[in-house]
Amino acid sequence: MSKRICPWWLGYFLASPLRRWLRQDPAKILAPYVCEGMTVFERGPGMGFFTLELARRVGNTGRVIAVDVQSRMISGLKRRAAKAGLLDRIDARVVSAESMGSTDLTGKIDFTLAFAMVHEMPSAIQFFMEAAALSKPGGHLLLAEPSGHVKDEAFEAELQNAMQAGFIIADRPKIPHRHAALLTKA
Repeated sequence: MSKRICPWWLGYFLASPLRRWLRQDPAKILAPYVCEGMTVFERGPGMGFFTLELARRVGNTGRVIAVDVQSRMISGLKRRAAKAGLLDRIDARVVSAESMGSTDLTGKIDFTLAFAMVHEMPSAIQFFMEAAALSKPGGHLLLAEPSGHVKDEAFEAELQNAMQAGFIIADRPKIPHRHAALLTKA
């Protein structure tokens, strides 16, 4: 698996509405999992392609915590969120590659989105251990990896790491051009 981090300037493309043409509509992908009042965690949000939809779905009573290792990604996300009138629902943080820097959220997360980023982590098991610690019992994690970058065996290894951390596989949703699994904290 590659440990290369997506360059910040690619964040402009990744936040583009053109991604919807590739059948990656955040509203459709997130609708079954996120609703008003939830506390949601997103690691590697880039400039907010999914974050803005998460913020819309959690409503005024919910919260989205978005963490990234690149300050330029977080700056871009905040600009886009402010323009959309959603910044007050988003806690955007710059963190290190080795930690999610979110121990203040232990046991408080209803849903975690890990979209096309676990393969960039220095340690997948460390990511899943931290995500499990942040999750409420019964909390969900949607894991999606690009099938072009992450081979079948590597995705299955990520799932094994997730299970070691205390998640179970609840579903294998279909997301175009992605390996995907919905995980539940046991």
